[in-house]
Amino acid sequence: MLGLTFAAPLALAALIGLPALWFLLRVTPPRPRRINFPPLKLVADLMPQRQTPARTPPWLLILRLLIAAALILAVAGPVWNAGGIGAGGGRSALLVLLDNGFPAAHDWRDRLRVATDAVEGAARDGRPVAVIGLADAPSAFEAKTPAAALERLRALAPRPILPARDAHLATIETFLDKNRGAALDKNRGAALVWISDGVAGANDTRFAKGLADLAGDKGAALTVLRADRPPVLALTATENAGKLVTHALRAAPNGRDTGLIRALDQKGLPLAERDFAFAADATEADATFELPVELRNSISRLEIAGERSAGAVVLQDERGKRRRVGLVFGGTLDQAQPLLAPTYYLSRALQPFADVQEPRGAKGIAESINQLLDNQVSVLVLADVGALDEKTTARIESFVKEGGMLLRFAGPRLAAGNDPLVPVRLRRGGRTLGGTLSWDSPKTLAPFPPESPFAGLTPPADIGVRRQILAEPDGDLPNRTWASLQDGTPIVTAQKRGQGTIVLFHVTADTTWSNLPLSGLFIDMLRRVVALAGASAPVQGDPSRATAPVLAPRVTLDGFGALGSPPASATAVSADYADRATLEHPPGFYGPPDGGISVNALKPDDRLKPLDAAALDGARFGSLAGAETLDLRPSLFTLALLLLALDTLAGLWLGGFLRRGGLAARLRGRPAALALGALLLLAALPVRPAQAEEPPANRPNGVESALVTRLAYVITGDAAVDEASRTGLTGLTQMLAARSALEPGEPAGIDPAKDELAFYPLIYWPIAPNRPQPSDVAIRKIDAFMRNGGTVLFDTRDGLTARPGGPPTPEAAYLRKMLATLEVPELEPVPLDHVLTKAFYLVDSFPGRYATGQTWVEALPPAADGVERRPARAGDGVSPIIITSNDLAAAWAVGRRGEPLYPVVGGDQRQREMAFRGGVNIVMYTLTGNYKADQVHVPALLERLGQ
Repeated sequence: MLGLTFAAPLALAALIGLPALWFLLRVTPPRPRRINFPPLKLVADLMPQRQTPARTPPWLLILRLLIAAALILAVAGPVWNAGGIGAGGGRSALLVLLDNGFPAAHDWRDRLRVATDAVEGAARDGRPVAVIGLADAPSAFEAKTPAAALERLRALAPRPILPARDAHLATIETFLDKNRGAALDKNRGAALVWISDGVAGANDTRFAKGLADLAGDKGAALTVLRADRPPVLALTATENAGKLVTHALRAAPNGRDTGLIRALDQKGLPLAERDFAFAADATEADATFELPVELRNSISRLEIAGERSAGAVVLQDERGKRRRVGLVFGGTLDQAQPLLAPTYYLSRALQPFADVQEPRGAKGIAESINQLLDNQVSVLVLADVGALDEKTTARIESFVKEGGMLLRFAGPRLAAGNDPLVPVRLRRGGRTLGGTLSWDSPKTLAPFPPESPFAGLTPPADIGVRRQILAEPDGDLPNRTWASLQDGTPIVTAQKRGQGTIVLFHVTADTTWSNLPLSGLFIDMLRRVVALAGASAPVQGDPSRATAPVLAPRVTLDGFGALGSPPASATAVSADYADRATLEHPPGFYGPPDGGISVNALKPDDRLKPLDAAALDGARFGSLAGAETLDLRPSLFTLALLLLALDTLAGLWLGGFLRRGGLAARLRGRPAALALGALLLLAALPVRPAQAEEPPANRPNGVESALVTRLAYVITGDAAVDEASRTGLTGLTQMLAARSALEPGEPAGIDPAKDELAFYPLIYWPIAPNRPQPSDVAIRKIDAFMRNGGTVLFDTRDGLTARPGGPPTPEAAYLRKMLATLEVPELEPVPLDHVLTKAFYLVDSFPGRYATGQTWVEALPPAADGVERRPARAGDGVSPIIITSNDLAAAWAVGRRGEPLYPVVGGDQRQREMAFRGGVNIVMYTLTGNYKADQVHVPALLERLGQ
């Protein structure tokens, strides 16, 4: 199929008239040459030196036919699809399926471009279009106008999850059935274009085959556009032998064989970096972080540097931190032998996920416990420790109430004592099973109840308990039981005390009472117990034990891996949530900062797999690069114009005007013609507008610049940024003139190094990181401008990409470097009681094109007791610097007819209006200072009013 289409194919009918134009031009000779007839040259000029043709020359005919053909083709609107990939012609509906999970974030702009080309092609064909994101929740949809489809495309964004495509098959089938019924006369069903990320989704094993079957059954043409090799990289992390092991993943070899993994703390500061490299044809590469416990526990985020995707980020919560565990054994020195002591089994089981410590040089159990508590252990393990002195007992109780965990194991000493540091009341002695004097046989563990921290673990059938410490029955015993034997007797109990927990295993930590320490279940049980240290989840014995604790989303990742406010669709998760992220539970942090959990886009054992293209029978495939379209209209109009100029020159040549002296001789003596030509030439020259009403917008040293109040913006050298600044300040100027008594002049573009800055109360400085840093002269002049009462509004325009607590964006790094040599005052986010929030309108935020960024001003001094907080700076009390990231100028920018030039990003319908109000407040604040916060004259005014 040819890739050439026409937006107005009926215009091609004019090509039929080209033969008639040929005959018409043949019988029309060129303009005859005028021959002067002076009497003295009668004989010489009667015979012209050159014969005038009776008919138009064939080459000139062909030239003019080419002009007509080029104009007709241009009017027909030809568009060439270089790749030849599309959904075909016709008037049937077009359905665009766009993968918008995190694997599509890497080349999201290319995917949007391809989808936009497909929709614009449907618009040229007059076809309705439907657009759905396969990572969104499935819902009924219908084909709409191409304009509505383009709006839908602009609203789509990558989701921070793997798409679950199977859920969309039902709605796609409904759409195809509806379209097939409406298109029977055309013998054609809907056309499907799937812009795929090339990665298998979450549990979507049926989608590719199901989509191909639907296309075949419903008579739909299916086109799949994808990258040649999936470019996405993802990241997971696991714990192995005390080391943090990260796994860089890819669906297939894609040429991106090396990279860098960074470990960041909660403030986004780098803690460590590790390189990774994929082996040939490998899809997984590991990088190991070996760090001290303190540094290891400070890691809040792991990410692949430069990969803007939620799948390339792993968030670390309390469960991922490596706890410091202290071990104390209550036996004698001869019992503390390798392979015999309980601490041997405990240390081997705990070492893969905890930092195990044992007392060194301590004399006695009390000194050992105090030494470990001094080392700030998170978990204190007492193996067969009996009664303790009051001072040690009090310190352990304080340790537990402050959030520590006490893990105890039974033994002869604990069975013989009367210890208050246990979760339940114990019977003296113990219970022996399988002995020569017992009628019972060894018991195994019963399945763990759903509310137990051990839920999901399967007790092996070969575990046998021969002896245990029994708990005294009471009403609270079932609520404090985490695990029990098959006969119902508790084997693990726990109790919440203060902020901490006491856990008791009713068997020993060695093999004398059971073979539990020899099983893998023992390691898993200890892992879950240690993970609860410092967590906010309630344990058995709490009133909320019957239901898992629920944690609300605090901050979540978007599809590009940036942390931000949770979306409206985000819901709470249980404290034991361990699955990958979903639409309802996007990746991010849930719960309070000191005890919440993290949800990630991938589980630790997830791996990326390529899409099974073999299941797409009958589909046509194309690449993202090959799907670009080319509009031929500009080229054809340009060709017609050049040919027309050539035709004009040919006519002049045939008429003799281009001979030596021919044109000059005819113009000589014709002053009227010369005057008319001069007037036409002057009319074609650009005319500067009259400047009588106000002085020029930028007169560096002119007195006229002080006569009109203007806003100024810094010319960065980036044409797009400077145009946005100019149109933005123009829109704000118009809004100020319409809503206030201020009538500012046209905004001025300035160069801080060359122009005088004293004429402008407010200078807007957009940050363009691709431009060089300003010179020292510019920095010094800006410093003097701010010292003398001026205000500079720096706009980093990175509100969409900046991550709270993440690494600085290029714009933020550029601004930091620029301000490094300036005396910038201490800054703070604009407080709600700041005069800036009520200088003209009452506002509580300053949105622009984005609404997620923060606005910073000079920090206010601490308010005295009973006194309203107010600026107290020298001069007029105006902050010399304001910093924002919301791209204010783009929200203010308007065209010649007052229409907005840039869309705003956010869910608030009044965001642009609030951006204008914030801009008006900023201007009024810079012009009037803090007069609205000045209450010096309030008592005198009230007295005069008689109140």
